[in-house]
Amino acid sequence: MTCTILVGGQWGDEGKGKCITYFCTKDKPDIIARAGVGPNAGHSVECDGDKYALRLTPSGFFNTDARLLIGAGVLVNPEVFKHEMEYLSKYTVEGRTFMDNNCAIITEKHTQADKDSSYLSKKIGTTGSGCGPANADRINRTIDYAKDIPELEEYITDVPTEVNKALDEGKDVFVEGSQGFGLSLYYGTYPFVTSKDTCASTAAADVGIGPTRVDQVVVIFKAYVTRVGEGPFPTEISPEEAEKMGIEEYGVVTGRKRRVGLFDKEFAKRSCMINGATQIALTCIDRLYPECEKVNKYEDLSQEARDYIEDIEKDVGVPITIISTGPDLADTIDLRDEKL
Repeated sequence: MTCTILVGGQWGDEGKGKCITYFCTKDKPDIIARAGVGPNAGHSVECDGDKYALRLTPSGFFNTDARLLIGAGVLVNPEVFKHEMEYLSKYTVEGRTFMDNNCAIITEKHTQADKDSSYLSKKIGTTGSGCGPANADRINRTIDYAKDIPELEEYITDVPTEVNKALDEGKDVFVEGSQGFGLSLYYGTYPFVTSKDTCASTAAADVGIGPTRVDQVVVIFKAYVTRVGEGPFPTEISPEEAEKMGIEEYGVVTGRKRRVGLFDKEFAKRSCMINGATQIALTCIDRLYPECEKVNKYEDLSQEARDYIEDIEKDVGVPITIISTGPDLADTIDLRDEKL
């Protein structure tokens, strides 16, 4: 039995979708559970030439033997959920994807309030998905839960019972977080943050797992840093410099151009400390070192890339076990057997 939690270590956009899919395809957990805020976070997943952008469905859906669960801490927009059930029909997600009774429901009222608020949409730079207003209603005890919505009845389950029963039976559980450490309501760059905590401990609570049941915490970092929306960004570089380096990016949910910066080791150390990281997944090394694209053996990386990776590992103090060298699952270096 193992329980692994994976969370973003920066401001989101670290490549969680690809890494989650790698873990879930390689390790084949019996349950893949989505934690996090809600449909304000998009995960990009690419495999065998197909590319998907997901906002609620667990990114490990490629593992067709796994049960896909959405924890009670996650806000659900029924329209987004139903769309993804159709969007992913090729992978038979219908019949194995369920949400907890106590998932709170986003309605048009919430998305409109998000878009109409000049403070949220312009100053904070929210995605307009309704998550902030919905969480406010949840706190005020005025929101509907999934168990109150007839059209969701066939998708309802008791996620904590399922997850803990699986662990009791010696099965493997994988919990995927969304967004990133820097957007945590508690530990991020407030007020330019999301509407709840995004750390590993909250991801565990989102799906009903106690801290003593967690075996591994994987924190994902991009080899450089990106951020969508407003807020402090100490290592930010100019758009012109980012373009020159070939590391321009756009957000999955918003389509907005991402702000780009250099890797921040002090920020990474704090992220690993608060998340309780046992290992690091480092993505987009190929974007900084194009000669490393699609490499899947550590010794085949360029010396410059290896020096860069080893410098981060030494200063942050957590083993880098997964290195992504491209968007496809095959573009991965897996060092877990050597380092754990």
